[in-house]
Amino acid sequence: MARFLVKRILHGLLVLILITMMVFGIFFVAPNNVARTLAGRQATPQTIALIQERLGLDQPVWKQYLSFLWNALHGNLGYDYYHQLPVTSVIAGALPATVSLAAGAAVIWMLLGVFNGIVSAVRPRSIADRGLTGFALFFYSMPTFLLGLLLLFFLYFQLTLAGFPIFPAGGYTPLLSNPLDWARHLVLPWFTLALVLAATYTRLTRGSMLDVLGEDYIRTARSKGISERRVIYRHGLRSALTPVVTQFGIDLGQLVGGVVVTEAVFSIDGLGKTAVDSINQQNLPVIIGIVIFASAAVIIANILVDLAYAVLDPRVRLN
Repeated sequence: MARFLVKRILHGLLVLILITMMVFGIFFVAPNNVARTLAGRQATPQTIALIQERLGLDQPVWKQYLSFLWNALHGNLGYDYYHQLPVTSVIAGALPATVSLAAGAAVIWMLLGVFNGIVSAVRPRSIADRGLTGFALFFYSMPTFLLGLLLLFFLYFQLTLAGFPIFPAGGYTPLLSNPLDWARHLVLPWFTLALVLAATYTRLTRGSMLDVLGEDYIRTARSKGISERRVIYRHGLRSALTPVVTQFGIDLGQLVGGVVVTEAVFSIDGLGKTAVDSINQQNLPVIIGIVIFASAAVIIANILVDLAYAVLDPRVRLN
C-alpha cells in the first residue's frame, strides 16, 4: 500500500510539472503583452521595460520557469500582477465559494443518482425504470447554463413577482457569517449542477447494478433465504458502486478546480470566475496557481478513489 501511494504521488508530481510547462508555453505564445496592458496605452517604451523588469518578464522563459518552480517548492506561487496580492491569498479567497458549491451539489447528485439507479435496476423495463431513464436523458442533454437560467426564471423571478422572495438571484454569503443565507444563495446552483450530473450517476448505477445482480454470488445469497433488501444493499450495491466512485472522484476533483458556467450564471466569485478573469488579463501567476490547485485536486481525488476500491469491493487488490 505504501509503495502504491508513493508511486501515485510521484506520478502526480510529474503531471503537475508537465501541466505548468504547458501553461507557461501557452502564456508566452499568446500575443498579449502584460506589461503594456498594465502600463496603459499612453505608456512609453521605457515604462513598459521597467514593468517587465519588475515582473521578471525580461528574463528568458526557461529562467522564469525555473524561478517559479523553486519558489513553488517553498510555498510561494508568486503575486497577482494586477492587485499585488499573493496568489495563495487569491486562491484562498475564492476557494470557500467553490468548495461550498461543489460539496453541496455532490451530496445531492450522489443521493439522486444512486437511488434512481437502484430503483431502475431492481425493476428493469418497468414504468419507474422508463420514467427515471427519461429523467436522466432529459437533464443529461440540457446545458448547465440553460438549466441555471430556467431555475432563476421560475424559482427566483416568478416567485419574487408573486411576493415570495425565497431564493436570491445570485452571489455568495460565507457559511460562518450566516449559515441560513449561505444555503439560500446556493440552493439553485446546487440543483443546477446536481440535476445534470445525477443523470450520469443514474445510468452508471443502473448498468452496474444489473451486471452485479446477475452474478453467481447474488443468486447464492438469494438461495440462502437472505432478504431481498439485504441482497441489494449489502451485497449488490457495494460492488456496483466501483464505477460510480470512479466517476465521482473525477467529477468532484474537476468541480473543486472551478465551476465556471454555474459560477458565471449565479454571480459567484469562486475559482472558476477568478480563472476566467486571470486568463483575460494574462495574469500568469494566478493562472498557474489555479491550474496547479485544480490539477492537485483531480490527482488527490483519483488516489482516494483507488484506495476506496479495496473497501467497496474485496475482489479488488492494489498492487
